[in-house]
Amino acid sequence: MILPVSKVVLAGVLMAGVAGLGGCATKKYVREQTAVVGSRVDVVETRVTAVDGVAKDALDRATAAGKLAEGKFLFTEVLSDDSMKFPVDQATLSPEAQARLDAFVEKLKSENKNVYVEVQGHTDASGPKDHNYKLGEERAEAVRRYLNQKGVALNRIGTISYGPDSPAADNDSREGRQQNRRVVLVVLS
Repeated sequence: MILPVSKVVLAGVLMAGVAGLGGCATKKYVREQTAVVGSRVDVVETRVTAVDGVAKDALDRATAAGKLAEGKFLFTEVLSDDSMKFPVDQATLSPEAQARLDAFVEKLKSENKNVYVEVQGHTDASGPKDHNYKLGEERAEAVRRYLNQKGVALNRIGTISYGPDSPAADNDSREGRQQNRRVVLVVLS
C-alpha cells in the first residue's frame, strides 16, 4: 500500500515531468524556425509580386487593344435568305448572291482598301445544333472563298459560325426561319 504522502509526491513528479515535456523553446531554436518560415514567406511574396506584374501587364495590353478597337467598326452588310438564296440545309451561292457579293467587293475596293471582313454564318434552329454550327461555318466559308476569288486577301477575311444562336427573327414561322438563314459581313478597319 502506498502512503498518502507518496501519492502526493508521485503526483508532483508526474506533473513536473509533463511540464518538462512541454518545456520552453530556446531563443536559438525559435530564431531558426522563424528564419525558415520567413524565407518561405519571402519566396511566396516574390512569386505573388511576379504574378501580379504579369497580370497587370496582361490587363494593360487588353486595355490598349480595346482602345485600338474602339471606333474601328465601319459597317455591316447582311446577306439574308432573300439576297443570298441559301437553300435549306445548303451552303451554295446562287447567281444572285454572287452579284451581291460582287457589289460588296467593289465597295470594299473603292472605299476601304485596308479593312478586315468578318463573315458570320447563321442558320435557323431546325435540326441538331452541331449540324447547324457546321452549316453556318460552311456558308461563311463559301462567302470567304468567293471574296478571295474576287481579290480580297485571305488574311483580311475571318469566318465564324453562330449557327442558330443569334436569330434575327422568330424560328416558329417559315418567314422567320428564312431570315435566320443568313450571312453577316462585318467590316472593320
